[in-house]
Amino acid sequence: MIGSVMEEPTAGGASPARHPRGRVVAVLAVLLAAVLLGHRLVPNVHGFGSLLDSVAPLLGLGVPPLALAALLRRSRTALLAVLLPAVVWAAQHGPAWLPPGAEAGETELRVASQNLRVDNPDPAATVSALAGAQPDLIALQEVADEERIAPALGRRYPHRAAVSTVALYSRYPIRTEAGVDTGLGWTRALRAVVAAPGGDVAVYVVHLGSARAGHTATRDGTVAALAGAVRADPAGRLVVLGDLNTASTDRSFLPLSHLLHDAQADAGQGFGFTWPAELPLTRPDHVLYRGLTPTTAGVLHTPDSDHRAVTAGFR
Repeated sequence: MIGSVMEEPTAGGASPARHPRGRVVAVLAVLLAAVLLGHRLVPNVHGFGSLLDSVAPLLGLGVPPLALAALLRRSRTALLAVLLPAVVWAAQHGPAWLPPGAEAGETELRVASQNLRVDNPDPAATVSALAGAQPDLIALQEVADEERIAPALGRRYPHRAAVSTVALYSRYPIRTEAGVDTGLGWTRALRAVVAAPGGDVAVYVVHLGSARAGHTATRDGTVAALAGAVRADPAGRLVVLGDLNTASTDRSFLPLSHLLHDAQADAGQGFGFTWPAELPLTRPDHVLYRGLTPTTAGVLHTPDSDHRAVTAGFR
């Protein structure tokens, strides 16, 4: 028929091959599931593997767009494929959103940790917000001028231990204190023994080495050094507070997770992201423990710092 448009026949007169609907969506869904399952197997070349580990919980954000694309393609195969990363993510990270599994009981020791930010324009305001939560112990990192924060702590925290840019303020007496070498070349961690009401507690206040894209070796070395100190510590009750510059999903965190429990995982709800403060995407700040029973854990948004604070309670 004149003017009609006809498909050009293929060799042998066969009609053109049709690709299954949603094949690209299905392939992407399978790849996403594979990354969720095996992100720690990705080589840590230039720190990429560590970065991928740190944002692993956020990979679930890829599921809704894939599901929408499968619906638009009207592909049952693609929809079934999208279920795979959804189930994997739910199994890996869904439990964090369940009600806390911590044992009920009266909280006897409350702790908080805050990276103040070295160029904080008003560290007193940051510390005031932190003290408003009424913790018994306050651990601080990137302390540039203690005289500016001392008035905000008032008489509630009469006991103090400090080394370099980390400090611990306590309602209870501090029996001993010492710097902890994490291999940075300068001391940026301390260990103190606090005479808490239920008995002595060894408290570490730590700021580990920074991790940046392409450079995680220094951070990894400080994690190993801290793990070595904790492993050799004879204290039955022990708490690590601080900015570890390492997410709990990072493969570099394993030396610590093998030795200590995570208060957020055991007594909190949600991921507890702390950095950057305005829109947190990861959790470098931690409360780790052994020999205690956690009752609460959470995150506190304080002013003027680029980190949110972490809090926990113990019985």
